[in-house]
Amino acid sequence: MSAEEKLCIKVLRTLQEMLIRTLDFDEKGISLRKVLLQNYLFPNKKNNPKNDLAELGAAGWEQERDWATVAAVQCRLDREGGTKLFTDLVMSTKNDKIFQESIQLAICLLEGGNTEIQNSFYKLMMGDNKSEKFFKVLHDRMKDAQTDIKATVSVNVGEMTHKANEKELENGVASPALVLPAGLPLMVSGQSIAPVGASMPVQPVAEQREVETEMGPAVIIMKPILRFLQLLCENHNHDLQNFLRCQNNKTNYNLVCETLQFLDIMCGSTTGGLGLLGLYINESNVHLITQTLETLTEYCQGPCQENQTCIVTHESNGIDIITALILNDISPLCRYQMEMVLQLKDNASKLLLALMESRHDSENAERILFNLRPRELLARHNKILQNLLKTQKKSKEGDEGISSMLNLNNRPLSQMLTSSAPAAVVEQDPLEYYDLLTAQIEIVRDDRSMEQIVFPVHPICEFLTEESKYRVFNTTEQDEQGSKVTHFFEQTSFLHGEMEWQKKLRSMPVLFWFSRRMSLWGTISFNLAVFVNLIIAFFYPYDSGQGAIDDSLLLMLFWILTGLSVVGLFSQRYGFQPLTLALILRSIYHFGIGNTLILLGSLNLINKVVFVVSFVGNNGTFIMGYKAMVMDMEFLYHLGYVLTSTLGLFVHELFYSILLFDLIYREETLFNVIKSVTRNGRSILLTALLALILVYLFSIVGFLCLKEDFIMEVDRLPQIAAAPQQSEASQEFLKSCSSDGVSCTAETSGVTATEDEEVADTERACDTLLMCIVTVLNHGLRNGGGVGDVLRKPSKNEPLFPARVVYDLLFYFIVIIIVLNLIFGVIIDTFADLRSEKQKKEEVLKTTCFICGLERDKFDNKTVSFEDHIKQEHNIWNYLFFIVLVREKNKTDYTGPESYVAHMIKNNNLDWFPRMQAMSLVVTDGDGEQNEMRMLQDKLSSTMRVVTTLTSQLNELKEQMTEQRKRRQRMGFVDVQAGASAAAAVPPSAAGGNHQMYKT
Repeated sequence: MSAEEKLCIKVLRTLQEMLIRTLDFDEKGISLRKVLLQNYLFPNKKNNPKNDLAELGAAGWEQERDWATVAAVQCRLDREGGTKLFTDLVMSTKNDKIFQESIQLAICLLEGGNTEIQNSFYKLMMGDNKSEKFFKVLHDRMKDAQTDIKATVSVNVGEMTHKANEKELENGVASPALVLPAGLPLMVSGQSIAPVGASMPVQPVAEQREVETEMGPAVIIMKPILRFLQLLCENHNHDLQNFLRCQNNKTNYNLVCETLQFLDIMCGSTTGGLGLLGLYINESNVHLITQTLETLTEYCQGPCQENQTCIVTHESNGIDIITALILNDISPLCRYQMEMVLQLKDNASKLLLALMESRHDSENAERILFNLRPRELLARHNKILQNLLKTQKKSKEGDEGISSMLNLNNRPLSQMLTSSAPAAVVEQDPLEYYDLLTAQIEIVRDDRSMEQIVFPVHPICEFLTEESKYRVFNTTEQDEQGSKVTHFFEQTSFLHGEMEWQKKLRSMPVLFWFSRRMSLWGTISFNLAVFVNLIIAFFYPYDSGQGAIDDSLLLMLFWILTGLSVVGLFSQRYGFQPLTLALILRSIYHFGIGNTLILLGSLNLINKVVFVVSFVGNNGTFIMGYKAMVMDMEFLYHLGYVLTSTLGLFVHELFYSILLFDLIYREETLFNVIKSVTRNGRSILLTALLALILVYLFSIVGFLCLKEDFIMEVDRLPQIAAAPQQSEASQEFLKSCSSDGVSCTAETSGVTATEDEEVADTERACDTLLMCIVTVLNHGLRNGGGVGDVLRKPSKNEPLFPARVVYDLLFYFIVIIIVLNLIFGVIIDTFADLRSEKQKKEEVLKTTCFICGLERDKFDNKTVSFEDHIKQEHNIWNYLFFIVLVREKNKTDYTGPESYVAHMIKNNNLDWFPRMQAMSLVVTDGDGEQNEMRMLQDKLSSTMRVVTTLTSQLNELKEQMTEQRKRRQRMGFVDVQAGASAAAAVPPSAAGGNHQMYKT
């Protein structure tokens, strides 16, 4: 190796190291970094910070990689020519080491699904016409690897089969028949192959590894090449998916077919040993086969229907290979490396799912069913998969996912899959296990066609609480179009955060124990508040020791309540309340009222503190920040309850009476009563303001014109009436009488008594305008007839009698009848509206689909009932689980539908939710209207392609005919010229003779 080549390798490795950034933090450091990124990079975003990090290339399970920095370095290297560098090296180098390092650099540039690098590579290939040479290099490398495998794998298989035959001859055992555990032979393409669990003799592990041959350099380089091709198609880049199949050059290199052919040769189907996969797949090449499956999966997802069709219809019969990988044991590898085998089967299953992804026709599904055979699949489920479930639950994800996708396209298979497990099987049925961990929804694509999706439920979804389900289901409001999807989607982020908090809560057993019983603590608090207020009502004040009930009556009540509690406990209903009340009475009898109140108050305060801790534990209030805590009215309400309990315990007992308002919080009916006043509070306040203005105007009129009529009857306090103050005049009169020696005490006392009685009964109430306003407001609004009921009764002979009548009547009609009834009417109408809305909401919940809005009568006389529709097809929680899956899943692992929904969620576009439509209503006995329209569109498209081809052929034919016509004309012109020249060469005599002959 020359010095320049060594330097080139060193430079390539340096560039790779620049793109590998790791975080040297522990778990707490990574969490702190996420918080800082959220606070400083995304301060105005309310979305999940995990999604924001994912946009920078972060993967959910690779948190140790600094993907934000990696993405920035990738883009910087691309701008500096990194993409052009590795393409030029791949095309020009003859050194295998440089080629390998160049591919590794390309992988580092594309790692994380960097779309900018993908687009740069695509533009580079399209712009400089380098694609033919670049893809020729990769094509030749694949061909060399296939040739190398054919040469080495035959030796490996020959040695293994030779050793196996020798062991059989030594043991004197004939070649056993290959039989499925279920008694069914496994058929692929009409030929019997090795089934799962076949009793094929297998040599020990040591002997297996002895005959394994190391892969050559041409085969080893295939893993980075396939990884590079996979990353080119990452994030479902449709342009590059098609580009790998057809480059539109003079010579096209179909790398999709070559990758499938490579898998075909690796699995040994070209040698006729597809059923003996254990002879071909070993520990040294299983990772390469897994990478090949992942690359083929990425070719198809999105979906790229052209690549799906290319793989399914290829001459190597790729479906046979994939189904064989799923159904065969791959022994002896499975005996000592089960994890590798399960990963291999998982990737094979994902590839089968990718081949059927978003296919509106059932062609691929039928091809897979033809090779897979439903009963063999069921045998796989009910027999072999059960054994795997005991040790590895992971196997169900792919293998049973195939069943679900096939289920969407084949009704007989659907019926077989819904059948129960055999009665003899005691273990958990794999189908039930699969049904428990998967869900299905329907989405609407960009072309308004509907698609059904079966997906695995993310493990975090099991932490969704029943209280949250009840609250969301009953409180989600409809939008202007009558759909609840908008409000439901707005709550998904909160529900996702609650799931994460509940998962974290499980790691704190004490807090989780208290949080799980939050409703119990709330009930205890309310009951204690009621008992405390009953004691205060019956015995307060209790300082003197005298109460409303004597000791004998307390004892009698105690034994009565004890008997009732015993009866209630036997009937398992209402037993604890009488028992608690009996214990409270016993405590009053023994310890006194004051000590009992202190005991109950302390218990109530402690219980409410426990309730607040449970509330915080359920909702994770403390981790939301101080702003969220201050804005959370429910949390503030419970803090106010704790404060009131503290005041009742340490300040005064009468503060406990405020705790009875908790009944409004607990009872929805009372809450609606309060809501009837507060809902239209603005209207009520404005009407009350109008009443104040009218009272003000009437007060002015009364002050100016009717001041003498505002004489109110009053009842003075006894001590004031018994000792009235004497005026200065009376005091002087008494002094004068005493100086004259005359006794006038008796006379004056009688006169002053009568005057005091008259003065004590009446009082002027309108000497100032303020007093007039207070009088009219206080007495006028509280009396049924208005202010006239409390004023002086005038005589009909008084000059202001008519004015007084008009004044009283106007106040009665305007203020009492009109304005006050307006306020009452608003409150009553609001309460009636709330009641009707509640009834309508309950009716909507019972008769309308939460997701699509279709009513129950739409499903009458249909194959799917309304209950099945809302439970299976449009289950609200399945949609929530799918959104959570999209947010939790690594974006580079998205399937086509997941990628589409993730893009719609990012843009807050809800068009992917079905509105007023369901697939069960569209599908009929044959094909639905949508399928017919789609088939017609496909036929129209194919017809248009045929017409375009014929038009181009006709144009070519027309050009050829024109060219031939021009050629003939040229030939004719040449002949004429030749004839003219020949005629010119004839002698004149001959010409004249001819002329004469002509004339004759």
